[in-house]
Amino acid sequence: MNTQSGSSWQVVFAPRDKEDPLFDEFMETFFTASTCDFTEDGKLCYAGYASEPVDEQEMAHAAAVLGVALPSWKCSHIPATNWLTKNVIAFPPLITDDFYIYGVHEEQTPQTDKHRLRIYAATAFGSGQHQTTRLCLEFLSRLFHHSFRPGKILDMGCGSGILALSSLLLWPNASAVAADIDNEAVIVTLQNAADNGLDYRISAACGDGYQNGLVRENAPYDLVFSNILARPLIEMSPALASALKPGGYAVLSGFTEEQTDWVLAAHEKAGLKRIAVLKNENWRAALMEK
Repeated sequence: MNTQSGSSWQVVFAPRDKEDPLFDEFMETFFTASTCDFTEDGKLCYAGYASEPVDEQEMAHAAAVLGVALPSWKCSHIPATNWLTKNVIAFPPLITDDFYIYGVHEEQTPQTDKHRLRIYAATAFGSGQHQTTRLCLEFLSRLFHHSFRPGKILDMGCGSGILALSSLLLWPNASAVAADIDNEAVIVTLQNAADNGLDYRISAACGDGYQNGLVRENAPYDLVFSNILARPLIEMSPALASALKPGGYAVLSGFTEEQTDWVLAAHEKAGLKRIAVLKNENWRAALMEK
C-alpha cells in the first residue's frame, strides 16, 4: 500500500457528548477527509484532515455559517511518512445480518458464519458513516435475499470501499466500480480490495462524480450506492438516473430526517421511484428503483 501521499494537517476537536448532523456536515464539507472515533466513555471524537495548513479563522467562520458551535480544537502537522496507517481508526466491528466488518487493528480474525470484511478505515471513513453504512448494508442484504442479481455495481463516494466490497462478497459474478473525489479513499479502497482477495473484481478512480472517466466508461449499472451528503446527492441525481439501468436500484444515504423529502424528491424528478426508507438515529437511507 502506498501511504506516502504527502504531508497532512490534522485538527482534533474536543470530544462531543452526542451526534449533530450539522457538525457532521461541517466536517465533511470543510475538510478533505474526516474521522469520527469513540472515546472510552462513549463520547465522539472528531478529527479533520487537510492537504494544506488550516486557516483557523476560516474554519470557525465556515462552522458559524452552518450554525455550528465548535468545541475546542488542536491543530498539528502530520509528516508524509505512513501518515495514513498511523491514523487508522480503531472502530468497533460493524455487524449486520450478513456481514462482519472489522478493522486491521483487530489482532485475531473473527470466527463467524457471516461474510467477513477486513478494512483500513482511516481518513476514508467519514463522520457519521457507521450509521449510514449500516443502513446501506441493510438494503444490500434486502436486495440479495429478494433474489436481485446485479452484474455491474457502482459505489459513488466510496470512502473505504465497504459497500462495493460487501456487494462483491454476496454476488461472486458481479464486478464493481468505486469512485471518490478524495484520492486517499481510492488508495484505501484498492488496498482493502487486495486484502480481501477482491482486487481483480473492482476498479477505482479519483474524479468528479459521474464525470469520472472510469464511471462513464462502465455505465450503465444495475446497482448504485451513493452514501455521501444531501446536497451532492441532489446535485448528482440526474446523472445517477442516467447511469442506472432500467430496473436497476440506487441506495442513497448520508442525509438526515429533515433532508429526506428534499433528497427523494430530486431523485423522483429524475425518474426514480422510492421503494423504502430506513432510519438509524437521525440518519436516513433510501432504496430507489429506475
